[in-house]
Amino acid sequence: MRLHRNLCFATVDGLLQIFNEGMYADKVVQMLLKRDKRWGSRDRGFVAETTYDIVRWKRLYAEIAEVKEPFSRDDIWRLFAVWATLKGIKLPDWKYFENTPSRKIKGRFDELSQIRKIKESFPDWIDELAVKELGEKVWNKEAIALNEQADVILRVNTLKTTKEKLQAELFDLEIETEFIKGYPDALKLAVRGNVFITEAFQNGHFEVQDASSQLVAEFLDVKPGMKVVDTCAGAGGKTLHIAALMENKGQVIAMDIYDNKLKELKRRAKRDGAHNIEMRVIDSTKPIKKLYDKADRVLIDAPCSGLGVLRRNPDAKWKLQPEFIEKIKKTQQEILESYSKMVKPGGKLVYATCSILPSENQDQVKHFLDSENGKDFTFVKDKKILSHESGFDGFYMALLEKKI
Repeated sequence: MRLHRNLCFATVDGLLQIFNEGMYADKVVQMLLKRDKRWGSRDRGFVAETTYDIVRWKRLYAEIAEVKEPFSRDDIWRLFAVWATLKGIKLPDWKYFENTPSRKIKGRFDELSQIRKIKESFPDWIDELAVKELGEKVWNKEAIALNEQADVILRVNTLKTTKEKLQAELFDLEIETEFIKGYPDALKLAVRGNVFITEAFQNGHFEVQDASSQLVAEFLDVKPGMKVVDTCAGAGGKTLHIAALMENKGQVIAMDIYDNKLKELKRRAKRDGAHNIEMRVIDSTKPIKKLYDKADRVLIDAPCSGLGVLRRNPDAKWKLQPEFIEKIKKTQQEILESYSKMVKPGGKLVYATCSILPSENQDQVKHFLDSENGKDFTFVKDKKILSHESGFDGFYMALLEKKI
């Protein structure tokens, strides 16, 4: 591979924004990809993948390069040189790469690869917490899996097409996909690509949604004609799946504390032809209280650490703080306590997170069931998904039923 100056400069600029200014990697990459209209798909792919790669392995590369944060521009070039050297890419004769100690880089890599938290590039506190909660053996495997690049998974919008028809439609566009056993609405891209520019996407034939995330709506056991509440709907990936499973019959109430996310859901619902979704902003306790004992199904896709989705959000491990984990666990308990009151007798509740930590998952469900309000519910089943076992995002979901 030959390195091109303008692509490398773009990557370095992006990394400075992510590491020093705290900007989100996905937003930075989106901006970088619009930087030069002459770039082809291969150029844009290089910028995106190299940026994410160096973000993912920040700790390892920084230890090898012997640089510390906040990084100077020269420090970022050193990280870039480490990345290129370890990838076997020949460094061009540029001043930024003068005196790059290639042999020393490889030697340092071999030496530091003996230490898991450096080799797999995790902050000390995450490594310690994961060992404490998952055990050394499981975390060894999960840490490796969370550093793998995530596949692009589509969820077929069954309101408009079928899996077979969508596969054929994309094949005509030279986009190859494959079915995934055990995931009824999923198609996996054989090769990563920009599917958002396709007519199939613009016509609402699919959404991009990880395979693990697609299991949540199925787990909720919805039926056409029900009243279903998605309490932390966000931009509505799971809401849209619920509406499709309900065949547009009945009512889906999408709730969130952020109005702008619900506006995005409204736009997506229109494209998908999902007509049974109603948006409600949680701006006080009133919207919740109005629904007490009214819903057949309630989904609590709770805010969490996001440690299960680091493959697609590698910068999150550098932004997360131990205090946030403790704070979010209190929020999870409060949400479960409050939002569960919307379930009517005989109705069902799913508590879900994209975390791999038992303290955010099984422990929260147990805590709720032991509470005054939780005594009205019985535990039905749960599902723990780890990336190293599934090949997809880490997730948790528990199904509870309200006693009659």
